[in-house]
Amino acid sequence: MAPHSDDHDYHPKDAIRASLSTTMLTGGVGLFASAVQNTLTRKNVGPWGVFTRTGGTIGVFAAMGGTYEFVKTASANLRQKEDHYNVALGGFFSGAVLGLKFRTFPAVLGYGVGLAVTLGAFEYTGGSFFGQRRDPNVDEFERREKIRTAYRTSGEETLAQLGEGRGIKGPGYAERRRDRIKEAYGIEIPTSSAPAS
Repeated sequence: MAPHSDDHDYHPKDAIRASLSTTMLTGGVGLFASAVQNTLTRKNVGPWGVFTRTGGTIGVFAAMGGTYEFVKTASANLRQKEDHYNVALGGFFSGAVLGLKFRTFPAVLGYGVGLAVTLGAFEYTGGSFFGQRRDPNVDEFERREKIRTAYRTSGEETLAQLGEGRGIKGPGYAERRRDRIKEAYGIEIPTSSAPAS
């Protein structure tokens, strides 16, 4: 086994076991989809129509899931690293299985590339529509408390960094402004504003 370049070693997984369990899971989803298709047919084909009439859906779902998991796991074992390339490769072969249903080479290639790009990009961006996954070993309360306190700065420090003006006024701002205007323009500004009448 070649040494792994990252800071942790890769532990190989059983590709056969993973693909069998995924085949069973996606086959169950295919069975559900086939049952839905069977109930939506115009003719009454009976309960066995799930297997006889729309049974191909079960096979496609099971084959896609098993192929995806086997290729992804085998690729990770051969490359000795888990990343988005394994997912994209599994997606390509899984999409190709879906394309076989249409019996044309462009469909095989198109569905393979489409699923590879979609799954690879999804994994590359963190595998979630809501950003990176949270580390399960980090307490959520402590993480949020650290974020809250990381950006707290005193008013004096903020004033020193940004300077006065643009709505930011430090203590004694009115006096300093009055002095600057008198020095620059020679206009005396009264200390208290005139009452509105």
